[in-house]
Amino acid sequence: MTTFLSFLIVALVLIGIVQIVRIFEIASKLNKPSDKPVSDQDNKYNALALLIVGLGFTAFVGYSFKLWGHLILPDAVTLHGQGIKTLWDITGILILVTFFITQTLLFVFAYKYRGREGNTALFQTHNNKLELLWTFVPAVVLTALILFGLRTWNETMVPDTEGATVIEVYAQQFNWTARYAGADNQLGNAHYTSIGGVNTLGVDINDTLSFDDKVVREIHLPVGQQILMRFRSQDVIHSAFMPHFNVQMNCVPGMNTQFAFTPIKTTKEIREEQEMIERMELVNSERAKKGEEPVEFDYVLLCNKICGAAHYNMQIKVIVETQEEYNAWLSEQQTFQSLVSAQ
Repeated sequence: MTTFLSFLIVALVLIGIVQIVRIFEIASKLNKPSDKPVSDQDNKYNALALLIVGLGFTAFVGYSFKLWGHLILPDAVTLHGQGIKTLWDITGILILVTFFITQTLLFVFAYKYRGREGNTALFQTHNNKLELLWTFVPAVVLTALILFGLRTWNETMVPDTEGATVIEVYAQQFNWTARYAGADNQLGNAHYTSIGGVNTLGVDINDTLSFDDKVVREIHLPVGQQILMRFRSQDVIHSAFMPHFNVQMNCVPGMNTQFAFTPIKTTKEIREEQEMIERMELVNSERAKKGEEPVEFDYVLLCNKICGAAHYNMQIKVIVETQEEYNAWLSEQQTFQSLVSAQ
């Protein structure tokens, strides 16, 4: 109630200020029956001010890209992410080039063709060449971008997944669980009605395909190998988000979704990059101020859908490693059959 009253008071004060300003404007007009004519000097000063402010704003946009451009979209660590990054860069460059040209001309022309005594504006009703130019050029550019975008979309969302490593990611408030297919590369059936005891994913214990499945709390991925990641949710809609991989897919209760991608950079490799080293130094300096231990960079899978009170902390570690390291790790994990038998 206090917050509402505060907003109401602020709103009434603003309304009062606006009304007072209007009263002064009306009184000024009544006291001055004839307006002062606008001189060439007035037009010059106004046009010059617009030129300075407009070009200053345009220059600031360019400067802001120099300062914060690296935060827009990082280099992808997946094959499909490279295509998305290329599409993003081409689109961004076209937009920025158009912006800087048109904005510069806008403010320069506003100054150059400002009002002057004796000057008469050109009245032109129609020009077929100009109409053709500003219709044809944008149409060609946009058509090329759309076709490029459709190709990128198809390559990203409808890839050939024959031979991909199959992994299931299971979402529930507020954690993730991964299930790996065994040597057959096929996951056993699962249903929420089968959830119970150690079987937190509802895997069908009578399905022979599930016997060699492996349930883990940490995701490992082999570099250079296509991954077919399937998603399920137990309770509400979650969104599996892997920012460095350009991967995001909703996890919907009662529905199976999936996304295929190929990681191209191991965790070890990205940790050794100079940019990442500098970023982690900054992170650890802030952690040190709070008395916290330093950390190393890790890929992570987050929930990007507000799913409840602990949504902010719903994440699972992702490790990209060589095929040999991946095989060694996977061989150490307990199969679902042995897990159920030990219950």
